[in-house]
Amino acid sequence: MIWNPWHGCHKISEGCRNCYVYRMDAKYEKDSSSVKRNKCFYDLIKRKRDGSYKIEKGETIYTCFTSDFLIEEADEWRSEAWDMIRERRDLHFIFITKRIDRFIECIPEDWNEGYDNVTVGCTCENQEMADYRLPIFKASPIKHRIIICEPLLGQIDLKGYSDNGIEMVIAGGESGENARICSYDWVLNLRKQCLDSNTGFYFKQTGARFIKDGKLYNIKRSLQHSQAKKANIDIENKNLPFDF
Repeated sequence: MIWNPWHGCHKISEGCRNCYVYRMDAKYEKDSSSVKRNKCFYDLIKRKRDGSYKIEKGETIYTCFTSDFLIEEADEWRSEAWDMIRERRDLHFIFITKRIDRFIECIPEDWNEGYDNVTVGCTCENQEMADYRLPIFKASPIKHRIIICEPLLGQIDLKGYSDNGIEMVIAGGESGENARICSYDWVLNLRKQCLDSNTGFYFKQTGARFIKDGKLYNIKRSLQHSQAKKANIDIENKNLPFDF
């Protein structure tokens, strides 16, 4: 299930250039840079007539996928969101951020070493962002962590971070009309690093412009996930606390 407590974001790095949220909002003439709380904010704690939660236990909740959970404009709402995440310990939450440098100032007082029901994904689309964000990610108190290399814009050396409690590395190309290329060699290089460090790996999507064996393929949006799956290069981690 996707839960977007707020919507909108502002671009901060190269991975944001062709953001899919901006593309979607443009169709409806919406301002993507304006961060607003959504009507679904309280969906997690809504109940049925018998008093049970409408969202049943055991669900994986993909959180804030049309914004960034740590964005500054949501500071006034985040504590209440944490309250609901704490209340729904029977669900598992995943949020992905490009703002890991704000993590410590955004966690609740009882966070300690992390909540068991929260996975944090740190995005690094190129080596520059990996070198900046991953040391902060490594030093942060988080129980479940994944690295997101999407859109993958170049070869990335994870420099030992993939074996530092990382449960999964996710890689994928960029979509949209202005998509930048993604090379299969970059994907395979990340996979090898995960094999060497006994880390899970998931090739999520090829992107729209995919290079393999020196040839450029223009891949339709509807086929980008299935083509990645056909590559059959995922590395399973049976201990993952959530389902894809």
